[in-house]
Amino acid sequence: MSAAQTTSNSSAGRYVELMHKGRLEAFSDAVIAIIMTIMVLELRAPASTDLEALRTIVPIFLTYLLSFVNLGIYWNNHHHLLQATRRINGGILWANMLLLFWLSIFPFATGWMGGSHFAATPTATYGAVSLLAAIAYFILQSAVVAEQGPDWPLAAALGRNVKGKISPVLYAAGIGLAFVSPAIAVCLYVVVALMWLIPDRRIEGILRSGRPI
Repeated sequence: MSAAQTTSNSSAGRYVELMHKGRLEAFSDAVIAIIMTIMVLELRAPASTDLEALRTIVPIFLTYLLSFVNLGIYWNNHHHLLQATRRINGGILWANMLLLFWLSIFPFATGWMGGSHFAATPTATYGAVSLLAAIAYFILQSAVVAEQGPDWPLAAALGRNVKGKISPVLYAAGIGLAFVSPAIAVCLYVVVALMWLIPDRRIEGILRSGRPI
C-alpha cells in the first residue's frame, strides 16, 4: 500500500470518527432541547387574574425549575464528555440512547410531582427517574472511557468520580424518604443538583491542555 493510500485511509477513518461524534452531539442536543420545551408546557397560566392564583402553580414552577437545572447539568456535562472524546462506537451510541430515554421521562415526572404538590408517590417517582438517569450517564461515561484506551487522559481526569458515586446514594435515600417526608426527599434532589451545577473542571483541564481530540 502506498503512502498516499495510507494517508487517505487514515484521513477517511478520522473523518468517520468525527462525523459520528458530531451526529451524536447534534442529535443529543436536539432531544434535550425538545424535552425542555415539552416540560415548560406544564406551566399553564391560572384561570384567575389575581396574585393569589399564582400560589397554585408555585409547586409546579419549583419542580420545573429543578428539572430545568437538572437537564441543563446533563447537557453541560454531556457536552464536556464528548468534547474530550476522540472516538465513539456502537456501545456508546446505545448508552447515549439509554440516557436520552430516561431524560425524556423528566417532563412526566416533573408534571406529576409538581401537580400533586409533592405527594409521596410522585416525589418518589421523580427520584427514581433521576436515579435511573444518573445510572445511564455513568454507563455512558464508562463506555466512553473504555473506548478511548488506557493512554487517553479522560479516565485519569475523572479519577474516583466521588460525585458520581454519591449522587445515586442520595437519590435512593430520597426515594425512600419520600414516603416519610417528601420535603426532605426534594431537598436531597436539590443537593445533588447543586453538586453538579459547576461543569466538570477535570474534563475542562483536558480541553485546556491543548491535546488534540
